[in-house]
Amino acid sequence: MTTLYEQDFALWSEQMAELIASGQFDKLDIANLVEEIKDLSKRERDRLFSSLRLILHHLLKWDYQPKLRSRSWLMTIQSERSNIEDYLEDSPSLKKYMTEETLLKLYKKACLDAMVETGIEIPDHCTYTLSDVVSRYLTL
Repeated sequence: MTTLYEQDFALWSEQMAELIASGQFDKLDIANLVEEIKDLSKRERDRLFSSLRLILHHLLKWDYQPKLRSRSWLMTIQSERSNIEDYLEDSPSLKKYMTEETLLKLYKKACLDAMVETGIEIPDHCTYTLSDVVSRYLTL
């Protein structure tokens, strides 16, 4: 049997919100609510990772293609840095993911992204620190 959760997520969400607001806790779809709450945390973490990866991607292009540097690359880096500040302000617990280990994992993906985009060889060992990613000064 297909549940409302599987058929129409938006309607299910609205109904769950109404049940919570009206105090009808006994009618809640607890199992799926638990999964959705867990996913909220993952989504926040993934937004942080996405910003870090995009900054790394653009830093690699910046460093390995200095003649092609553009305001667009600079603006992307600055915008994603601002996003990271916002994410950490809204959810300070995300700071636990700001580690060198995370950086190394994301670097490998960003390195592949940059190589596919540019066609140039980029070392697969990360030379960036978290400080480089979130605050290294760049200028055209």
